[in-house]
Amino acid sequence: MIREQNFRCSQGEIDIIGYHQGCLVFFEVKYRRDETYGSPAEAVGRAKQNKICRCADYYLYRHSIPEGQPVRFDVVAVCGQRISWIRNAFAYRPRERRG
Repeated sequence: MIREQNFRCSQGEIDIIGYHQGCLVFFEVKYRRDETYGSPAEAVGRAKQNKICRCADYYLYRHSIPEGQPVRFDVVAVCGQRISWIRNAFAYRPRERRG
């Protein structure tokens, strides 16, 4: 069940937020016409994952989602006509501390 699309905050954007089998899922959707410059899933690197996690933190806070709510981060990779749904594409990444 989709709860929200194109959720934006100062931390970034999450393409789709919804529930799947009781888990709150944050989806990143990537499209490539072909794999000339790599697969769509490869475009979701560490920096993008960090931005998605920060945005998810804000979403959880803003919507008062209980702390025990299971969450996961999925990628929907679209390459031409082929669609791949990668569940648990990456783990939650806590904010990296500097200094």
